[in-house]
Amino acid sequence: MIPLERQDKILALVADRDAISINELAQQLRVSHMTVRRDIRKLEDEGRLLAVSGGVRSMQRLQREPSHLDKTLMHSPEKQAIGHYAVRQIPPDSCIYLDAGTTTLALARQLGARSDLLIVTNDFAISDFLIQHAECRMLHTGGMLCRENRSCVGEATAQALRNICIDIAFVSASCWNTGGLCTPDENKVAVKRAARAASSKCILLSDSSKYGKVATWRALPLNEFDEIITDQHLASHGRDALQQTGARVVMVPVEPPTSGKPAQSD
Repeated sequence: MIPLERQDKILALVADRDAISINELAQQLRVSHMTVRRDIRKLEDEGRLLAVSGGVRSMQRLQREPSHLDKTLMHSPEKQAIGHYAVRQIPPDSCIYLDAGTTTLALARQLGARSDLLIVTNDFAISDFLIQHAECRMLHTGGMLCRENRSCVGEATAQALRNICIDIAFVSASCWNTGGLCTPDENKVAVKRAARAASSKCILLSDSSKYGKVATWRALPLNEFDEIITDQHLASHGRDALQQTGARVVMVPVEPPTSGKPAQSD
């Protein structure tokens, strides 16, 4: 059986059962565990399934973005912990980009006293907070309005970012995996790519609940990020898979300790 046939068979078995062990795959395909793992790695890189401890499962597909209101109610402690850690990565007098999202909003809430910053964003909730509570300079990208997510998306937003020299872009994600960051909204792709291109450094901010999901449109591969900041609840199989990509991952304690540093995987 050639590799493509094996991989199609693996996908069919996973689709039928949702999850299956490496031992059973090796028996079904009559190949070694090493061959199965090689096929799984390729399929995971393509975003077609997710490796878990001892096996694989189907990749959860995100059909549409949750609304801004829905997202504010989800995984708030994790987002606050990520924001608390991320703010310490911003040098004085920086120009930073805050991508639309409630995790980047959690970072914005840490910036009230930073009058030295120029903050660029496409998010109206972030803008509203900064207008009322911060002393920084601020630039909104403008662009096509996305009402549900209270942000601007599309080519006009992307073009605005291309005209700015950004020190650090903090990019959000509704779903990501070892294949990279993806989105169910095509209009967000150009914005995230433009933010990466305009920035000297790019950091992904995302709580661990979004890992292992896939959506229609690929936005950025993980190797485009200098750092990924998530929370300590990232499952062990996710940590192992990310280590194989070479990505530098920081897993932040949800309740930051009084001393010590967040767990890191380089």
